[in-house]
Amino acid sequence: MKPRESDHISAASAAALEGVSFTYAGGGRAALQQLRFELRRGEMVGIMGASGAGKSTLAKCLNRIVPRFEDGEFGGVVRISGRALDGERVCDIAPMVGMVFQDFEAQLFSTNVAHEVAFAMEQIGLPRKEIAARIGPALDAVGLAGFDDRDPTSLSGGEKQRLAIASVLALRPGVVVLDEPTSDLDPEGKAEVFALIRRMREQGLSLVVIEHEAEELRNCDRIVVLRDGEIIVDGPPAEVMIRLALLEECGVHPPDVNRVMALIGIERHAASIDEAEAIIRARYPRLPAVHEETAAITDRASAQAGATVEDTPALLRVDHLSFAYPFGPRVLDDVCLEIAAGEFIAIIGQNGSGKTTLAKHLVGLIATGEGKIKIGGRDRATLHAAETAHQVGYVFQNPDHQIFAATVADEVAFGPRNFGLDDAEIARRSEEVLSAVNLTAERERDPFLLSKGERQRLAVASVLALRPRVLILDEPTTGLDYREQRRMMGLIGDLNRAGIAIVMITHTPWLVAEYARRVVLLRKGRVMFDGDVREFFTRDELLANSSFRPPEATLLGRRFGVAALRPDELADWITGHA
Repeated sequence: MKPRESDHISAASAAALEGVSFTYAGGGRAALQQLRFELRRGEMVGIMGASGAGKSTLAKCLNRIVPRFEDGEFGGVVRISGRALDGERVCDIAPMVGMVFQDFEAQLFSTNVAHEVAFAMEQIGLPRKEIAARIGPALDAVGLAGFDDRDPTSLSGGEKQRLAIASVLALRPGVVVLDEPTSDLDPEGKAEVFALIRRMREQGLSLVVIEHEAEELRNCDRIVVLRDGEIIVDGPPAEVMIRLALLEECGVHPPDVNRVMALIGIERHAASIDEAEAIIRARYPRLPAVHEETAAITDRASAQAGATVEDTPALLRVDHLSFAYPFGPRVLDDVCLEIAAGEFIAIIGQNGSGKTTLAKHLVGLIATGEGKIKIGGRDRATLHAAETAHQVGYVFQNPDHQIFAATVADEVAFGPRNFGLDDAEIARRSEEVLSAVNLTAERERDPFLLSKGERQRLAVASVLALRPRVLILDEPTTGLDYREQRRMMGLIGDLNRAGIAIVMITHTPWLVAEYARRVVLLRKGRVMFDGDVREFFTRDELLANSSFRPPEATLLGRRFGVAALRPDELADWITGHA
């Protein structure tokens, strides 16, 4: 499946890279190495690979951001519809190749939705009449008809991403490139964007979609996997998606249904849960056809989880907390919550449901409005910031918001030093936490030269140096590839087993299923569910109302009557009941 150097690239292709290499200025190695890539007309190609594999660099080559806006050494030829781009400006290519970036909010800055869509058209010099004629169809295409006068900042995450896509579609390009278009979205927002991508494909656009989650790309025509700036796999999903070990090695999360089948000896690709069920039943026809066991398994697990929480005194207690930002509606509405030692809680909910606001209340970043928060039995409002920090640590979604020191060692030592610890204790704690997050060898490096995953682990280390009893992590895996996600979650799991209570805010269903033991679901600032993970994933009406989709292993397990949370758990059950 790896392309050969002699492979022919058609002059009639939608886009092509011919022997393209690029090394960023100051980079130690090439981001792309003699890359040959073709996107055929009307084709949808998924691009996957670890962080730093070259995915975004490939995308930027297609619209001349590389090398026009990025310093470095470029070689090779890029063609759009057979036309070589040598010497072209980015603005010349914009009507041909539309680009939707991972940080979609960085693309939005106008005062209303209509102006946002018009902006790019104005930059390429379209007549005012033509601009006006294109705004409506572009908004209609992304499901935002009638939003013309809305302030973009008032939109949901999914709506903002669709607006960014509308701004691109208004230029009417033949090729659209989407760089991790759903990485910051809740499940509902993700579903909206991928539904739009399907419609764009049906309209005949040529699409390049960069993603870490393989399940989202099953319906592509081809999957391309990059490693160290080279294409190592290029083929249809049915061939690529069964190479589980290779995908994981390349920082890609393989489809869970394929993982389940591989664990029970079936090397097949399933394009859907229906297909996976049919394949498994054909191999194991004696498996139950009804859901008789699901409730019993759920009740046992829920009872066990409840007993654990009830028998442990609360470290942190929230009593009837309500809060509203100035001139806005309530963001938190009568929230009650208890967190005990050693718990692992996932706080979930749609964007805007109040998750981060609640977390900031717990650590004192926001003064309590109505209600009370108690830490170790004491009113948080009466505690000094240092006392709160010793009890509850908080790691931001973006680690760059809490990293500022010149070296990794200084970053970790900052908190203990400000709390007046002596040099020997600071050194001991620094070594301890750097070892825990596997950054000892990086202690003298500039934090901002670390990878995103390393910066995330450094942020955790700087909080751990204060030895909190509760650690709150806001979207700890956002922007990380699958290997980095597993490494981060392995660290968090180790901390939890050491006795630290973990509160994880996340949109990712498989993280909730595989790591958390309790789920707190927020919707419009209210707690809609607080209980066992396995029970949560069997509450169909609750899941539908919260737009939270269970992991595919869980959905597949329910076809056989088992409330499984992980692929290996389901595989063990199938082999035990076959």
